[in-house]
Amino acid sequence: MAALIERRSDAELADLMNNLGGHCLTALTDAFDSIDHDRPTVFLAYTIKGWGTPLAGHKDNHAGLMTTSQMADFQAAMQVAPGAEWDPFSTMVDSADAKAFLARVPFFEPGPRRFKAERIATAGPVLLEDRVLSTQAGFGKILDALAKTDTALAARIVTTAPDVTVSTNLGPWVNRRGLFARDARADTFRDERVPSAQKWHFSPEGQHIELGIAEMNLFLLLAAAGLSHSLFGERLLPIGTVYDPFICRGLDALNYACYQDARFMIVGTPSGITLAPEGGAHQSIATPLIGISQDGLASFEPAFLDELAIIMDWSFDYMQRDGDGQPDERTWLRDETGGSVYLRLTTRPLEQPAPRSDPHFRQGVIDGGYWLKPPGPNADVVLVYQGSIAPEVIAAAGLLGESRRDIGVLAVTSADRLNAGWTAAQRARRRGVSRASGHVETLLADLPPHCTLVTVTDGHPAGLAWLGAVHGHRTIPLGVEHFGQTGTVQDLYRHYGIDKAGIVRTISGLTMGAAVSELLLFP
Repeated sequence: MAALIERRSDAELADLMNNLGGHCLTALTDAFDSIDHDRPTVFLAYTIKGWGTPLAGHKDNHAGLMTTSQMADFQAAMQVAPGAEWDPFSTMVDSADAKAFLARVPFFEPGPRRFKAERIATAGPVLLEDRVLSTQAGFGKILDALAKTDTALAARIVTTAPDVTVSTNLGPWVNRRGLFARDARADTFRDERVPSAQKWHFSPEGQHIELGIAEMNLFLLLAAAGLSHSLFGERLLPIGTVYDPFICRGLDALNYACYQDARFMIVGTPSGITLAPEGGAHQSIATPLIGISQDGLASFEPAFLDELAIIMDWSFDYMQRDGDGQPDERTWLRDETGGSVYLRLTTRPLEQPAPRSDPHFRQGVIDGGYWLKPPGPNADVVLVYQGSIAPEVIAAAGLLGESRRDIGVLAVTSADRLNAGWTAAQRARRRGVSRASGHVETLLADLPPHCTLVTVTDGHPAGLAWLGAVHGHRTIPLGVEHFGQTGTVQDLYRHYGIDKAGIVRTISGLTMGAAVSELLLFP
């Protein structure tokens, strides 16, 4: 053994001992090519971290940077001439044959690897006539209405869910459009005469993909399907549903899906404390903050069906946009670039408002907010809400109406878009565009300086607490900061002080606090 080692220099011995199987491209390609079946296969590639560099195998090399002299030695070892570091064939004396070979490789031969697909037109919002319904049920009815149509839009929608297809109201869509499988498969329940309202027929024409309880797989699938237009030149409009608290299970895949600019709609439902009787495991608190902070994802939380219909119609178009990224100077949002959409819905049935067709209302829903009850000129309190907490806020405003006639109610459909437009407008003003103003700045511009904002949401109160910073108004944020309580929705609303009585008490406390302050200042 000593003689065998002594026949090699230190450099040759290092090359021999460090070149493990995982670094041998010939061994790797032979292993890949040897697989002649479609069974799951695992390849274990033994490697040395940082192989080929002066930092190879060192325990500190994860964030290590080579010194100037180490970099020079490494460049010499790689035979890259100074100044040719970024040349594609810098280590080859004659690259003509290599270039010709690469041009014939199927991966490159068709031309650009990124494709474009035609945009699919939308027919307008599917407005429902139900007088009492939840947004989750409304979502299912809108998809069912689309499933009945013979349109390009309906043909390109692909739905998926991790085991919650029926409980997130995808059932009617699946019954009409079927489940996808490479080969047709019978509905076992139907063949065995097992009663079920679901028609689970599998075929290559199916437009729903059923997953097991694996939220990470859900986002991986949405990412892949959401890139079909770019990878294959075929437009798909993927929609995934998941219980809102379990969005957090797939955050890594969601983040990378957005990073890759995949286009999809993720529906988190039920949300908030709607499933209060099931305890904290099925209550979502932080998801509105995720919706605000996740780049590439436009987040909405509508309270009413007409808002949902408008948002879904807009979303199908938004998912297909690929503009140059210049902001819309009306809102300062980068809507022309497009992106993915997150809908935070609920199973709580709400009484619906009278039909609303005002174009300003529709635009406000998309921009992120509108005045449900405009404030008067002397308003000292404005109630702001997002999502299914709307009835409590509206009822509280009614109770306060006699003593505070100028009270206003601001409906927020997207704290994410309000915040994004405000942030972008501030950035534009710092760059000298003095006229820049976000939609939320316009909404709150006429409020008196002494006005107090009381924000209410079935989620973490920080989701709306930032509104006071827009024009410097005092803000009292109400919401849900802790989970684990079990009871009815009204029990929990009362517990967290976001029921109508709790909201009224909060505002009454403002009056009492102001009176005490006045006594202290002017005894």
